[in-house]
Amino acid sequence: MEYLSTRDKTLRKSAAQAITMGLSRDGGLFTPVSFPSLSALEVETLCGMPYRKRAAYVMGKFLEDFRPEELNQFTKNAYGPDRYDDPAAAPLRKVDGRTWCLELWHGPTSAFKDMALQMLPQLLSASLRMTGEKKTACILVATSGDTGKAAMEGFADVEQTKILVFYPENGVSEIQKLQMTTQEGANVGVCAVKGNFDDAQSGVKRIFSDEAMRTALAERGYFLSSANSINWGRILPQVAYYISAYCDLLNGKELKLGEPVNFCVPTGNFGNILACYYAKRMGLPVKRMICASNCNDVLAEFIRTGVYDRNRPFHTTMSPSMDILISSNLERLLFDLSGGDDELVRGYMEELARTGRYEVTPGIKRRMQEIFYGGSCSEEETRDCIAMLHRYKYLIDPHTAVAAKVLTDYRKETGDRTPAVFVSTASPYKFCDSVLASIGEKPAEDSVERIGQMEAVTGVAAPARLAALKGKAVRFHDVTEKELMEEKVLEFLK
Repeated sequence: MEYLSTRDKTLRKSAAQAITMGLSRDGGLFTPVSFPSLSALEVETLCGMPYRKRAAYVMGKFLEDFRPEELNQFTKNAYGPDRYDDPAAAPLRKVDGRTWCLELWHGPTSAFKDMALQMLPQLLSASLRMTGEKKTACILVATSGDTGKAAMEGFADVEQTKILVFYPENGVSEIQKLQMTTQEGANVGVCAVKGNFDDAQSGVKRIFSDEAMRTALAERGYFLSSANSINWGRILPQVAYYISAYCDLLNGKELKLGEPVNFCVPTGNFGNILACYYAKRMGLPVKRMICASNCNDVLAEFIRTGVYDRNRPFHTTMSPSMDILISSNLERLLFDLSGGDDELVRGYMEELARTGRYEVTPGIKRRMQEIFYGGSCSEEETRDCIAMLHRYKYLIDPHTAVAAKVLTDYRKETGDRTPAVFVSTASPYKFCDSVLASIGEKPAEDSVERIGQMEAVTGVAAPARLAALKGKAVRFHDVTEKELMEEKVLEFLK
């Protein structure tokens, strides 16, 4: 299967080339030329498989150049018991008679990014071999909290790679920051950016499109690649867990084959919910995708109005991975909903860069609203939702709370009684201060001490790797202005 750029569909690459490049040189995102179908018989067959085999099967439908035994080995490596603390990898937890929570945080960094970033290094390494690339991949990452640690964990000491992560200086939780700045590995680097996530993300995109920078790096024996969800190798593994969740509902006799389900996803950069859309495009019976935003509600408003406008106040919230005003993966959705109109999509992206806004056609807006719903959640509502579910003996993080609240709002507004799954994207232990305060406790001063405090208060065990942060030495202290990110890259690769 070939992959084309959302801004120039005459530019086509193989899967290995798309994964190696990360971002198309014209600034567009690689997307498959078509979507393979998933039949009812295939879904039934997947029901009898463990998660890792389901994932290998789903990815194999898009990665025709990769051997099935190769993909099975990759998923065995990625989702095995040495990395995941739950044998299901992505377990489905029943909340009430028609609501479930898909827990995606049982991997090594306690965030949903592990589901893709334990796979991407293996896909990238195989792609380097397949394309005959001899230069070292310099993987640049902009993170709003979880991607950075998950990417470094996946790429640490992987041959023919170096990885540099940029994060907003005051835009991640203390635990997220500590996870990144204590990361081990000879090939990793971390740098804070004075600004917000959008500043870090825009800086990385600027570096990717800088021909002079690419030439300078090539002379040093490097080429640029990405571990952000702009890379197709990040999106594809995420498609698998939506299909797997449906299989688990069938196995539990909660649904009959072919019955619809809704998914509510806490959304920032639009990659996670886009993966759900791609599962639907394959034939998974998803009725509605509910896009849950915090008070940075640019996506929720876009779905309601068809106008994308980032010209608004930026809020730093207790759900920092969603503190985003420029959602990169929305470009892939627009490309698909427009019927592959690369000229139209390119115009939207140019208008966004120039004015900070664009408005889609009535046809795109109608098609989007038929399958998506957008809602937002305030900080107070987030705290209340954490407290409410805690009273029912279920501990969740702020991002998950946003999804749970928006799902409730959606049901009240629409009366839709379709069984629904809300997606849990991080362990509550990554946000101890917010969770403790929400359940009426005063958080301890030290961020790591809060982990033990929350265990004592809730009786819920912390993930072992988070508890092990206590006493770890901080390796990285760099901070840069957003305009000087290029210099940090050159310094890292000197």
